[in-house]
Amino acid sequence: MSIHITSAPCCWGVDDVKNPHLPAWTQVLREASAAGYRGIELGPYGYLPLEIETVAQELARNGLSIVAGTIFDDLVSAANGDNLLRQTHEICGLISRLPRLPTEPGQRFSAPYLVVMDWGHDERDYAAGHPESAPRLAPADWARLVGHVRQIAELSWREYGIRSVIHPHAGGYIEFADEIEQILRDIPHEVAGLCLDTGHSYYSGMDPVATLLRHADRLDYVHFKDIDRQVFDQVMGQRIRFFEACAAGVMCPIGQGVLDYDGIRQALAEIGYQGYITVEQERDPRHAGSVLADVKASRDFLRGVGFH
Repeated sequence: MSIHITSAPCCWGVDDVKNPHLPAWTQVLREASAAGYRGIELGPYGYLPLEIETVAQELARNGLSIVAGTIFDDLVSAANGDNLLRQTHEICGLISRLPRLPTEPGQRFSAPYLVVMDWGHDERDYAAGHPESAPRLAPADWARLVGHVRQIAELSWREYGIRSVIHPHAGGYIEFADEIEQILRDIPHEVAGLCLDTGHSYYSGMDPVATLLRHADRLDYVHFKDIDRQVFDQVMGQRIRFFEACAAGVMCPIGQGVLDYDGIRQALAEIGYQGYITVEQERDPRHAGSVLADVKASRDFLRGVGFH
């Protein structure tokens, strides 16, 4: 396999750009480079500046390239449609003009990608990880979500040559196995691919290995996480938001949790996955003191089991 391991600002607790405790974006790039990564995601809209010269200079200074941009927002509300398309223009307008990571033989689409995630619904946030009790969208609301994803993906590809990938995310309306199946029926592969996240799969009641194998024909990009089983068992018994569970430590460095990374590697080899995999470890940014050690530990573990 020709697979390269990259990083993301969420490892530093960067998920909500309004959080007053976020580290400076320049610190995140500097520490990602120090940990040995050569690629990083842009992070949530508004975290890194959108001025190409500013971002390009800082990336070059740290030997980094952008592997993906992110739309992490309400994909359901009709009132949010224009905002989603504006974000698509601004994010893709930036990442399409930055120096690109190499494309490996067998890699379906070149990086950078646009990772599309639904977020911003209290009723689903508190139901993260509970497929049996989580409310589902009414048909008209689901159709609107599908329409927004299609518009984002068609715009990103048509105007910028950026491949959009749908990311099932704990606490959003595309989370559980039935919702993944439905979104893949409603959005064909020529329009958008799939970004599976091993940690979100486990958190939401799925087997990460089986999920990778089941959706191999749609898989364009992958996220890696690991889960502390003791914390996971605790938060599953609480009424708690997803990122509150992350602040409690449910995510841990790769190789220190419950996920079967030997099995995950075998699954990716079986399906012939090539390209990029991004390590994530969501946390409270106030607990960011161990980030550098954690992201390096994840990278070192993955190198030890055959990733590079």
